[in-house]
Amino acid sequence: MVPGPTAKDIHHALRIDESRCNGCVECTKACPAKAIRVRGGVARVLPERCIDCGECFRVCPRRAIIPVTTTYMDLTRFKYKVVLPSPALYSQFGPNTMPEDILQALLLLGFDYAYDKAYRCELVFSDVKKFIEENYSGDPFISPVCPAVTRLIQLMFPDLTDLILPFRAPREIAAKAIKSDVHKRLGIEESEIGVIHITPCLAKLAAMANPPTEEKSFLDGAVGISEVYGSLLGALKDSKAEKRDQPLHRSSGTGINFGRSGGEVAALGIEASLAVSGVKETFNILKAVERGKLRDIKYLECQICPGGCIGGPLTVQNRYIASNTISSLVKLFGRKLKVGEITDLEEYDRNYFRLASKIRPQAIPALDTDTSIAIGKMRLREQISRALPGKNCGACGAPDCKTLADDIVRGLASIEDCIFVKSGLAGGRIAELKGIRKR
Repeated sequence: MVPGPTAKDIHHALRIDESRCNGCVECTKACPAKAIRVRGGVARVLPERCIDCGECFRVCPRRAIIPVTTTYMDLTRFKYKVVLPSPALYSQFGPNTMPEDILQALLLLGFDYAYDKAYRCELVFSDVKKFIEENYSGDPFISPVCPAVTRLIQLMFPDLTDLILPFRAPREIAAKAIKSDVHKRLGIEESEIGVIHITPCLAKLAAMANPPTEEKSFLDGAVGISEVYGSLLGALKDSKAEKRDQPLHRSSGTGINFGRSGGEVAALGIEASLAVSGVKETFNILKAVERGKLRDIKYLECQICPGGCIGGPLTVQNRYIASNTISSLVKLFGRKLKVGEITDLEEYDRNYFRLASKIRPQAIPALDTDTSIAIGKMRLREQISRALPGKNCGACGAPDCKTLADDIVRGLASIEDCIFVKSGLAGGRIAELKGIRKR
């Protein structure tokens, strides 16, 4: 297995405002990748472990975790600006606000063009279905759409990376197509065309700076739905009153349905497929795949956010209300694809949708470069883990005792960080822990 790039240089989509953080450990407990520690009274992110799922952002009671998004000032460097909204945006304003209204309102915020990404989702998954039918060999293909799931697999389920569908995410394919089209129509150099994604989540922000392969992202920035929501509400009043020469909305209800969990599966129409959403649910289903328990499934759609993108941490609307809005829009626009047969499309090219290189595991630092020393540290880690009180209180700054034991053998923490050891309340284990401490 060839490892991917080391994680120390990965750019993440959040920062911690130390002036707000009081070290409450809520984020350390919520993080599924165990990527946060409290040190010196404030939370610290371990970049080599973070998957940018946004769970820490959700639970922080002091709003100390802040998304790192694109600002409007960042867009001034582009001659032509295109906005590419997630289909989840269509779910945020109720069933009486049409996708066309939203796309037109985005133009009033200063963009030159608004592209219906939901249409691109339909286009891509016409090819995905064909690929699965031609290449399925017993193990389920895993959706490449959620970047948090991709990174979770790279870090914690490295043997499953070959099962990730070798396709670019629809947002990247759309951005690539937009730049090519604008260049051909208007003669503007692609470097002067900025494509900005309106995103429901942090993971898509991070995926721009750190794509899952060596390829460069075709996106030039991303803004959270919550950041543009207020401005869009005002713009919607004007957009509904405006006369439109050319409609921007092109997708059917199938494309709009990509905004929630199950949208991919519904688009494929493959009976032996499964949709899962939520951190724990995704983690558990990937464990089942790893153990060979899903060999009767052809396609697995996993999304870290509960309910899919409509449940993203940068959305505004309650996800159940948002799902109801999508149901109404799907019924209104129907499920018949607008793209036609994929083989009839002029732009269709297998290499256009496919990744140029494989998605590889990410390298979490080993316990030691020397195998024999690493084995010794593994044994010591188990000994420390058994000796610690098992309270999993988080007072040491790690999410649980097992993680503290790992930090100790890596030299990132000490046994005295455990308050039960420090105060002599470790019970019958105290002598064993003192013996470990003297080594």
